[in-house]
Amino acid sequence: MIDVVLPCLDEAEALPWVLARMPGGFRPLVVDNASTDDSARVAADLGARVVAAPDRGFGAACHAGLLAAGTEVVCVMDADASLDPAELPLLVAALGDLEPPGGGPGPGQMPGLVLGRRRPSGRGAWPPHARAGNAVLARSLNRRAGTRLHDLGPMRAARREALLDLGLRDRRFGYPLEMVLRAARAGWRIGEVDVAYRPRTGASKVTGTFGGTVRAVRDMRRVLAEVAP
Repeated sequence: MIDVVLPCLDEAEALPWVLARMPGGFRPLVVDNASTDDSARVAADLGARVVAAPDRGFGAACHAGLLAAGTEVVCVMDADASLDPAELPLLVAALGDLEPPGGGPGPGQMPGLVLGRRRPSGRGAWPPHARAGNAVLARSLNRRAGTRLHDLGPMRAARREALLDLGLRDRRFGYPLEMVLRAARAGWRIGEVDVAYRPRTGASKVTGTFGGTVRAVRDMRRVLAEVAP
């Protein structure tokens, strides 16, 4: 069994599709980040475990989800139906390829982190301003951390305890970047696999708006300055 952390802010409209697409062996954990709609009730009615994260922020929701998760390997992904949970096994398989045989890293061996590289599928799936901001940040990350990533995608797979041991501090939009930076600095194996990126369901709060993208880029630039060597 693998817990899937789903940070959620007002995603009542998207959750039915997301939860219906969850593959066997993957257990949804919806982290309600002080939603003002019926997200928590919808998730619970559909059989998902719901965890409250009253302090707003993407990083705050992810951290609450990691603390609540109980499986060795965990996945994280958006709950807005822009990403298909059916592709999660691809990331977990890639994680196994990154790590040594035998169920994970042994003494002196580094864990792995796999990101889903978003491939737009459908008109309006990835607005130009959001794609440009992501590309700039990915180049900055690669330059500073020695990675070779194309995308800072929000669909990810890693080992829960290893993620918690990274000591991630950002509780806003800088959290995804901090995860990769600290993992790279710790010597983790980091890879990516292609995943489809669909037009999200409902109103966007981040990449679908210019202001949201600006806030996310600002948070990530701050993390770059604070964390990178």
